[in-house]
Amino acid sequence: MNNLDFEKAIKCDKRSYSEFYISLISTKHLLIFSFFTKTDYNSKAIKICLFFYIFGLFYTTNALFFNYSTMHEIFVSKGETNFIYQIPQIIYSSLISSALKLVLSFLSLTEANIIDLKNELIKEKKIKNHIQKNKGSKKVFNSNEKINNLNKCIAIKSALFFIFDFLTLAVFWFYISCFCAVFGNTQINLLVDTLISFGSSFLYPFFIYLLPGIFRIPSLKNKNKCLFRLSKILQIL
Repeated sequence: MNNLDFEKAIKCDKRSYSEFYISLISTKHLLIFSFFTKTDYNSKAIKICLFFYIFGLFYTTNALFFNYSTMHEIFVSKGETNFIYQIPQIIYSSLISSALKLVLSFLSLTEANIIDLKNELIKEKKIKNHIQKNKGSKKVFNSNEKINNLNKCIAIKSALFFIFDFLTLAVFWFYISCFCAVFGNTQINLLVDTLISFGSSFLYPFFIYLLPGIFRIPSLKNKNKCLFRLSKILQIL
């Protein structure tokens, strides 16, 4: 129901704020979505692969933000992690990784495709029943063809995802290996920064997804399309 358009949401979505919030967490929180959400239309294997890929992405982007001033700070602090100094680096790497995660999720997850097909089949069934009741002219519905096209689409998306996954992970591995070999004294600092930024990606959804419901619930009650659109935009974050 989170993906319904405005008119359909007014008719069908009668959930409370807490129910809507829980639905967002179950579908948007990376850890919960990858390992605990079982009622969606996404491949479990792809969700788990996406989870570990994103960890590698966080690791690499953190390494990319290590510059000479960062190295100097590590040298001055004798290898100890200066959390305050490295906050901007952690924020930048988190933002970049989160943005790329949205793109990868769009390319790898299949729920939207399956829901679109289900909606089309439901519409066709209603039209078919209406025609039969009114004994009108018969209309041909090729549902099997649409299902076959969806299967092909999912197969292509999955293949492209795994090819892209393995190729980029190989690049990540090569870069991280070279980085840690050259800057051996920064390995612990890099790992700590990665764990902090990756761990923070598990925390901020609990706060960010408090916002969409604040606008969505009143928008459906008062039939305010602007507030509804704003809530949809906030859902994407």
